[in-house]
Amino acid sequence: MTNTAPIRVMLVDDSAFARAVLTRLIDEAPDLEAVGHARDGHQALKMISDLDPDVITLDVMMPRMNGLTMLRQLMRDNPKPVVMISSLTKEGAHETIRALTYGAVDFVAKPDSQVNIASIRDELLTKVRQAANAQLRSYEKAKQSQKVAPTNGKQTPRYLRRKDKVVVIGSSTGGPRALNTVISQMPGDVPASVLIVQHMPPGFTKSLAERLNESSRMHIKLAEAGDQLKAGLGLVAPGGHHMVVDRSGQIQLKNTPPIHGVRPAVDATLMSVAQHYQEKTVAVILTGMGSDGTNGAGLVRAAGGQVITEDEKTCVVWGMPRSVSEAGYSNITAPIDEVSSEILNVVL
Repeated sequence: MTNTAPIRVMLVDDSAFARAVLTRLIDEAPDLEAVGHARDGHQALKMISDLDPDVITLDVMMPRMNGLTMLRQLMRDNPKPVVMISSLTKEGAHETIRALTYGAVDFVAKPDSQVNIASIRDELLTKVRQAANAQLRSYEKAKQSQKVAPTNGKQTPRYLRRKDKVVVIGSSTGGPRALNTVISQMPGDVPASVLIVQHMPPGFTKSLAERLNESSRMHIKLAEAGDQLKAGLGLVAPGGHHMVVDRSGQIQLKNTPPIHGVRPAVDATLMSVAQHYQEKTVAVILTGMGSDGTNGAGLVRAAGGQVITEDEKTCVVWGMPRSVSEAGYSNITAPIDEVSSEILNVVL
């Protein structure tokens, strides 16, 4: 039996207490090793070339050079898998979403009290392990594929017509960046309603919706109970709720048990849309860990709808699209830069 080298983790946090606790959590795991820590982004960038860590945990809010500034420079000059450590404040959530679109693999929400920081142990260790195997895209390439759409003069969403489609986009790890690429390339007058399900806890999905709206010709908002499906309108499932559609095309938010360990789940949305819209349903499964979306994609195909999956070569984690493809449900596969074109080919 060969011994596998531990995953080398560097921790960047301005709190000495947080650095100490995070270092202990990392070192207690037999397959992980804390190889260094820094108190701000400026110090971290100087250390990274010498330490060459496999994964970096990065605090969002820091003095001198904050996490966002450091991340952008890192992803431009020396890309490394990064897991953000985010505060639960509104500002922290907004900055975390920006970090994910800049190239951070994932994030862990820091407890309100630093005394409770050990409570994130299991989530932190899992996401560090996943990040070590993530596929990174260069920052410059990502910027080119995320051209900001002109948002002035957005068209008013209209009620769905008989031939209009309902597009359900599901994503997890690496999703915010992928979603930004897809949504920014969609026209405002697309003849379809768009439902977005990103695995994300409460407090962060509102910032995700706002970020997507900033770069989109469509209107994007956090879904609320009673929202009506409309062409040119994108609705983001709120963290902690399954987003489903009733027969009248209204949104319902459910607190039913998690599916695949997550809520919102892509399957919950796809199953309700396929039931009511059948062949007019378009499932789009982007980067993410696990198999959420596979059962729903099967129902979409059975109802005569279309299923689009992101190509392995652009996925941060080729888990959800792989599950759909291996089940035989995907009939269109495309790299992330071409997903919006494939959606338009189906709905126009």
